[in-house]
Amino acid sequence: MKASIQKFLYTVAVVAAGLLASSCSDYLDAPTKSSLDESVIFSTPDLAKGAVDGIKLPFGETNSYRGRFLPWYGMNTDVEWYNSSQTAGDNADLAVYNAKPNNSNMNTENNAWAMMYSGIERANICIRGLRQYGDPLPGTELGYLLGESLTLRAIIYADLLKTWGDVVARFEPISTATIYLPKSSRDEIYKQLLTDLEEAATLVPWPNETSATSSVERINKAFVKGLRARLCLAASGYSQYPDGIRRSNDPALSVATLYPVAYQECLDVINSGTAKLEPLFETVFKKNNQDNVAAGGETLWELPFADGRGRVLFTFAVRHMSADQHTDQARGGQGGPLPSLFYDYDLKDTRRDVTCVPYQYGTADQTKFAKQELVNLNTWFFGKYRYEWMARHVTSTNDDGVNKLYMRYAEILFMAAEIANELEGPAAAAPYLKQIRQRAFAASDWPAKVDAYVDALNTKEAMFNALVEEHKFEFAGEMERKQALIRWNLLKTKLDEAKADMHALQDRTGDYADVPSTLYYTYAEDKETLLVYGLNRGESGSAPAGYTQTKTWTELADTKIEALYAANPDTRQFWPIWQVFLDGSNGKLVNDYGY
Repeated sequence: MKASIQKFLYTVAVVAAGLLASSCSDYLDAPTKSSLDESVIFSTPDLAKGAVDGIKLPFGETNSYRGRFLPWYGMNTDVEWYNSSQTAGDNADLAVYNAKPNNSNMNTENNAWAMMYSGIERANICIRGLRQYGDPLPGTELGYLLGESLTLRAIIYADLLKTWGDVVARFEPISTATIYLPKSSRDEIYKQLLTDLEEAATLVPWPNETSATSSVERINKAFVKGLRARLCLAASGYSQYPDGIRRSNDPALSVATLYPVAYQECLDVINSGTAKLEPLFETVFKKNNQDNVAAGGETLWELPFADGRGRVLFTFAVRHMSADQHTDQARGGQGGPLPSLFYDYDLKDTRRDVTCVPYQYGTADQTKFAKQELVNLNTWFFGKYRYEWMARHVTSTNDDGVNKLYMRYAEILFMAAEIANELEGPAAAAPYLKQIRQRAFAASDWPAKVDAYVDALNTKEAMFNALVEEHKFEFAGEMERKQALIRWNLLKTKLDEAKADMHALQDRTGDYADVPSTLYYTYAEDKETLLVYGLNRGESGSAPAGYTQTKTWTELADTKIEALYAANPDTRQFWPIWQVFLDGSNGKLVNDYGY
């Protein structure tokens, strides 16, 4: 079971939150009761823990991570899309690279931008208080809480940077002098975050080294190092600047400087033995759906939600058309894999059927029983999120309470492979890629699908291209692809390739010429589970005995394919700052990138 999220509701967290900024300058300068109590709060471990837990409160707000950021950022790559991308409106605009500052879904004072800065302010208060009053040394509880605060702040800033590019840098609690600030260079923010995470790694223990790090809802050293490696790659990678797409001009953020740092962080995690790949790919997501938050497996950190908060399955799960035997929540299916992705997997790749689901649960009968039913070729669902895998029966109409997987050990291996290839060549990268593919294929297939395949990647270019492909098979549906494509400078290139693939699938030409156009199906003995013939390449002609029902599998219109993006993705890598925040910035904030 998940650890209690009552920690989010500690009174002390609310007291600390009382120090958040308001528009009243007198309030900001006044010695409030809560500010006078900081010496008590941040020198007392239990009270300080309550304040640090309060940093996480904004994650669960409706218009923050829970209902605005997580459901929308990361949509529409070469492997995943909003299933209604072709529908005009503000929702689709967020996914198809056409968001505008007055987007009705986002342009509110309590939206993700504001909630992220609320979390940063809470973190700043905790960091200042712990440094001033806590004597936060390594090996102490207060030291751990400082490391946790630094990391939580880095998480929020990392998400701000990948979503908006240059943003406001706030690393101290707000004062009258800092109410209104302009955007800062992302380069300066990245450098601060990398420094903060280096310190945090000295303060937080490895997974399962202490009771705090026995849960992946709390910060541990493996995650801190993994996050630092991720930020090294993002900071040294490509992204859109006001003057074009490029790498940073700062030598401190160059590939030559940061890749060795990131590589060492990955090696530290690998050599620690404190995390590992799950033996089966499916197990990673079953554990996530079942609220298994024990550390020491593949998950390094999960963004925590209480049972009655969070919309991960609500947004991304296999769709249920009504309340049924698995859930009282008729939701899921807002996003899904591109139709071509299923056919890009190797037929023997076990990740395929976990990731790509061609059915939904139909309307339940009078006994509240629903069965799987095939949907159209243009609408697939992410099988990594399934109500039927949950240990709880969801009764809320709005939330499912499943945590967001923020980082898993597989990413450590991918980063190690990418960096090793760049610094040392493909032979150094091969062992890490082999680990990933060994998990994806049965042992009997390793000679061909793992060893021969990887050993043939004998140039840097070949290995890099293989890693780009492998990344999509491993992480589709986890909303990690967009930032990876941006930092590789492949965003529009890969989206255009995806469009071409879908057109070929539509016409059954080129690489998709052997995809059947007719599916035959029946049901298993449980009367719920579909059995389908014709999904796999080459399954044509007569169906097996008993497969008496058919479905035409050709529904993929040009309008849906072309809706993958509406504006040039390379000129819209970031969302605009919403108008309400521009208007409230006293003229300090502006949008770049032609908004």
